[in-house]
Amino acid sequence: MTVHSPFASLLDELEITTDVVTVLGSETHYWVYGPEDAEVTIVVAHGYRGEHHGLEPVIAQFRGVRIIGPDMPGFGDSTPLTEVGHDIPGYAAWLGQFIEALGLTGRSIILGHSFGSIISTWGVANGLLSTEKLVLVNPIAASALEGPNAFLTRLTMAFYAFSMKLPRRTGEWMLRHWVIVQFMSSALTRTRDRELRRWIHDQHHTYFGNFADRETVVDAFNASVSMDISTVGANIDVPTLLIGAEHDSITSVAQLEELQAMMPNATLHVIPDVGHLIHYEKAHVAARYIVDFLGQGSVVDEPPIKA
Repeated sequence: MTVHSPFASLLDELEITTDVVTVLGSETHYWVYGPEDAEVTIVVAHGYRGEHHGLEPVIAQFRGVRIIGPDMPGFGDSTPLTEVGHDIPGYAAWLGQFIEALGLTGRSIILGHSFGSIISTWGVANGLLSTEKLVLVNPIAASALEGPNAFLTRLTMAFYAFSMKLPRRTGEWMLRHWVIVQFMSSALTRTRDRELRRWIHDQHHTYFGNFADRETVVDAFNASVSMDISTVGANIDVPTLLIGAEHDSITSVAQLEELQAMMPNATLHVIPDVGHLIHYEKAHVAARYIVDFLGQGSVVDEPPIKA
């Protein structure tokens, strides 16, 4: 049974086109939202095991802003990388060359969510990405092995390692299994709105199994826990917006505050009563912070969602 998106009507108001470009061996599919002549363009790097749909609740809030959301290599409709590895340097190189292929180098704002926050900050710090401003939603401010739920992170690491020891079909079946996805979704979701919660679970079940193969998804997971923003934060001097969550199971508020203090030009907003799913549960709040930070575009009136 189809679960209705609470953001569908807002998204329907936007002009949306799709295209594909080959970058570092990956046939990268991407979606363009909003007017072509908008004053500002945002390029999105989504979270681990997600794809372009994940940030659509936030994208739906914007007006007068152009957003480009690619599926990362090996996820969604995009094929894996063949010229570099599925690690942080590889994904950062891909993002930089993707932006270059679209003729947007130095002309777009980069927005990284969760895993995408590590990729985008590593790329900026190492000269692979150029942006006047940087937006990070649910930023991974410190090692996940030191976060509020370090035990669950270590358990997940063991699970992924075990999946690689099984026969390929069995391992991939296990990685996509309904129970595994539901456990993850339940652990991350905090909203008390039953309909929104049901939709979030449906989104995870619909898209979190949409990866190319076992090797790619495991390599990307290992990359996601191999590094965090604190390793490069001091080297990022562009104005940076950090949008964190009060109850993020991966990064604590104290770790976010430490990251802000480390970065030369960072502003931090911590959204209360939400965890690692700001983009689903507090999309309107996040969009308003982003528009205020950029000083361009606008957001719609707040939709009737009890998050």
